[in-house]
Amino acid sequence: MNSNSNESELSRRQFIKTTTQAAAGLSLAGGLTIAQSAYAAGDDTIKLALVGCGGRGSGAADQALSTGNVKLVAMGDTFDIRLQSSLKELHKKHPDKVDPDDVQKFVGFDAYKKAIAQADIVILATSPGFRPFHFEEAVRQGKHIFMEKPMATDAPGIRRVLAANIEAKKKNLKVGVGFQRHHQANYIEAYKRVQDGAVGEILAMRVYWRGGSRGGEVHRPDETEMQYQIRNWYFFTYLSGDHIVEQHCHNIDVGNWFKGTHPARANGVGGRQTRTNKECGQIFDHHFVEFEYADGCRMFSQCSQFPAKWAQVSEHLLGTKGTADFHDQKGFTINSHVPSPIHQGAHPKGAQLLEHPQIPAPDTKGIWRFKGAPKNAYQVEHDDLFAAIRNNTPYNEADYGAYSTMTAIMGRMATYSGGMVEWDDAFNCQTALIPTADFNWDDAPPVLPDKDGWYHSAHPGRTDAC
Repeated sequence: MNSNSNESELSRRQFIKTTTQAAAGLSLAGGLTIAQSAYAAGDDTIKLALVGCGGRGSGAADQALSTGNVKLVAMGDTFDIRLQSSLKELHKKHPDKVDPDDVQKFVGFDAYKKAIAQADIVILATSPGFRPFHFEEAVRQGKHIFMEKPMATDAPGIRRVLAANIEAKKKNLKVGVGFQRHHQANYIEAYKRVQDGAVGEILAMRVYWRGGSRGGEVHRPDETEMQYQIRNWYFFTYLSGDHIVEQHCHNIDVGNWFKGTHPARANGVGGRQTRTNKECGQIFDHHFVEFEYADGCRMFSQCSQFPAKWAQVSEHLLGTKGTADFHDQKGFTINSHVPSPIHQGAHPKGAQLLEHPQIPAPDTKGIWRFKGAPKNAYQVEHDDLFAAIRNNTPYNEADYGAYSTMTAIMGRMATYSGGMVEWDDAFNCQTALIPTADFNWDDAPPVLPDKDGWYHSAHPGRTDAC
């Protein structure tokens, strides 16, 4: 870069700083929300890089490009075909912000380093196993970051994220995490009411992601084992974390959010009932975990991926003063002063009705339901992040994202081992499922099939938790 371009870059950054400070003042004076004030921050362009060009990465880029004056300047992926497909779709949606000839394209395992270097903010959306290394690099380069959940697939990765985030805070980098429920109006309102005592002390929670089955990819005769596993990443624990980590972490995060902390221990069961083909790699098709918090509160967690007889994606709270039920598609209800099922005759005929001394007698008052349709939380989380960048307001979601991811990892440790797992033991586990991001296509992956093409999966009762 020549001296003129250096001066231009400094001038550009100073412009963002001064105009956003002015916009922040207007926001306070005029009552604008943080997202609305972002659009008043001036017409300077924020340069965006996308690392990981699959469906979720492309969706995140689409939302980022919808926040105002943002331009896609770089893309990185391990597969060129996926990068080109994403570029074509993003150009179609944002022709004025995505110029296929100007976007710098990088392919390979080191593409993330090159793409990050081109931008002001980077979206990290590759397979989760690589996330800690990519986050670390983005922080090292001093870039703002949006990273998809989950944030790692093992405890060493979580510790790496937390260490890097200390540096991110020192550098005043804005960090968003793809737990979009924190930006969804019905969850936000429900959280406020629960914190204000609508259900009293939380005694127990139930969280579910029971969905349909999902099939793996067939190994192509012309690809290496590394190419196959990266393409079929969801079904390898070191890359995805298993679906309790990759998907169910959303519901687990809600439990931690409303409880205000992470569990102290977990026990669980799980297995492979329908995933009986080689394409399904290593991961389970169902997990059931009982998480216990330090104060004795339990969170009962279910996730499954087989043909659904009972599909369910929801969270439920039982408190000393009432209950709360969060169904993303069916509405949000808080019943203050409504008893638990043990007061509603949900017991076998002739059985003695159990009483809990902290739960009051039946009462039908105090029912709250969220009204209206909340805005698309996937869009709002980017609106809020880019507003923080423009207005230079504090914004960092990495710590709670890491702890919620670690909670899901602890749950997987419990189901894989079939034992009780303590938080400290799980968090301090030294077993790295993915030791480095510096892979090569000719390398042997961390997991190899046996002579018949089968991959080792966990056996509860025999597999170690760590």
